[in-house]
Order: sequence, then structure tokens, then C-alpha cells
Amino acid sequence: MSQSVQPFQSECGVCTIHRDVASLAPLEIWRGEHWLLRHHPHPSPLIGWCLLDARRHCGGPLDFSAAEAAEWGLIVQRASLLVKQTSGCERVYAIAFGEGARHLHLHLIPRCSGIPETEAWAVADLYRDVKDKRRLAAADSEVDAWIQDARHQALSLMASAV
Repeated sequence: MSQSVQPFQSECGVCTIHRDVASLAPLEIWRGEHWLLRHHPHPSPLIGWCLLDARRHCGGPLDFSAAEAAEWGLIVQRASLLVKQTSGCERVYAIAFGEGARHLHLHLIPRCSGIPETEAWAVADLYRDVKDKRRLAAADSEVDAWIQDARHQALSLMASAV
């Protein structure tokens, strides 16, 4: 079996998301042989908060196949550029811990000047505050419009990465 074909893990949260095609489809921005770029599910802490997932169950770079390792840097660069261009932010944070789900999912988070909640570790507080309903999430309609724009831009930007 090719490593690009997902051997799903039943207990893995990211594998569960990938299996639920009906829920994933509205959030999916781009899909390649080894990687899937999606927007954070509703309620989203921030418009443009994306996740770059390994398509197969993979804990992180230590578990990459040769093909995944060869593509990783360019895919992260292109996905980050897509987030930056589409959101108009100055920087894109790339964060992966792998504790909530031990399946590589790299958070790509727009850092916008003038929005202090996106500055450094404050973004973690923003995430927790939205999750715990202490702060309003980004409007679903605005997130959905951003996803449509990102899909359009991804057609050329991401395709040239693989």
C-alpha cells in the first residue's frame, strides 16, 4: 500500500476528520498526494487559521516517507504564502505540537498588526477563549468567503509545489 493512501487510525482525531468527507469538504482548501490544507473548523478563532495535515496517519517529520520529506518544506512555504496573500497578514505562524492528535497537523495562523490577539502566544489565549466561549469566534460567513478565495488562489500556487 502506498503511504499516500491513508491507513486511518480509528482513535485519531485528524483521521476522523479526514474520514468525515461531508464535514471536511466545506473546509478543505487544497489536497495533494501527501498533504491536505483546510481551514480551522467552525467556530474558528480567526479568519485564515488553517491546518496543513499529513494525508496518512503520521506523527510528524520523524515518520515521513522519503517523498513526504522531499515535499514538506515547499508545501509549508506555499501554504503559508497562500494564508498570507489571502488574509493580508504580515506573518504566518506555523505551530505543531501533536498532543491533541498525534497526527501531523501544522497550524498556519495569520499574524496581523493591529490585532493584538494574534501576537505571539496571545494567539493561544485567543484559541482557548473561543473554544471556551469567552470570546466570539470569527463569523462563519466570513470564514466561508475566505475559504472560497483561498481555494481559487490555491489552484495555481499549490499546484506548482508538487
